[in-house]
Amino acid sequence: MKTLKFALWITAFCLTSAASGQQTSPTIAQAATSTYPNKPVTLIVAFPPGGGTDIVARRVAQGLNTAWGQSVIVDNKGGAGGTIGTALAARAEPNGYTIMLATLGNMAINPHLYKMEIDPSKDLAAITNVVGVTFVLVAHPSLPANNVQELLALAKQKPGKLNYSSSGTGGAPHLAIELLASMTDTQFTHVPYKGSGPSFTDLVGGQVDFTMDSLVQSLPHIQSGRLKVLAVLSAKRSPVLPAVPTVAESGVPGYDFTNWFGFVAPAQTPKEVITQLHRDIASVLSQPALREQLEKMGTEVIASTPEQFSAQIRSDTDKWAKIVKERNIKPD
Repeated sequence: MKTLKFALWITAFCLTSAASGQQTSPTIAQAATSTYPNKPVTLIVAFPPGGGTDIVARRVAQGLNTAWGQSVIVDNKGGAGGTIGTALAARAEPNGYTIMLATLGNMAINPHLYKMEIDPSKDLAAITNVVGVTFVLVAHPSLPANNVQELLALAKQKPGKLNYSSSGTGGAPHLAIELLASMTDTQFTHVPYKGSGPSFTDLVGGQVDFTMDSLVQSLPHIQSGRLKVLAVLSAKRSPVLPAVPTVAESGVPGYDFTNWFGFVAPAQTPKEVITQLHRDIASVLSQPALREQLEKMGTEVIASTPEQFSAQIRSDTDKWAKIVKERNIKPD
């Protein structure tokens, strides 16, 4: 009888302990954030090395390396206008160890151009918009045009003869020039590349005439004299190039184009991890040294909330759907 009572007591004790453990043990998401990150984090850039996205990604990655005490590995997955890297990011395990620095192009424009196997707005979760990116119109020094009006006049004299490079069909540089062509009834010939890096290589080499791309990418070439700048694409002049007029000031009223780079993660990433990522990235972006670096490149640090960034992605997706349809833009 004593043996039976003891066995029953042991059973009751174990059941009570198990129930107590269930009530107090942390959830998977809580456990993840309590130790996150405890191994290297992969940061996908959906374009080749050397472009503006890559440059900004590596600057922020350095800050996160220090903040986390963990490596942040920038993984360039270029191709198909950014759709390859975007799909890889969406399909990654949703645990916070794979994130992507996205752009206006691969989040809001590509869905209207390509038959994508994923939907960026649904399959990727917004973390934070990092920077607004000033774009500039730059040309090879041999081009006989030194401002927007001279470029347009030259293009009208030789319809379709002036060619421009871009990071790929449907990317922000391509759409920026299509917007100018639409507003001025001008014809240019598009020469797409697999990223801004190779686009600029041929522009500097004189194989193409001009492009519109980020100031991040363009500024070193402007400062060295390898390229000349004709205009700034945003509504206001850039403090980095205060003497350079905007496209709107140059005779195309209403023209305004600004790109953005922001962090996203796979859609099912726990909210707690998204919150921590936002907090840590925003903290890194608030550091004066990094902020100064980014602003000198011609970007505006934003560090929006996940909710604000998600709303911006939806708004831009709707906006560019109309432009892609009106201009009948097709992937090459």
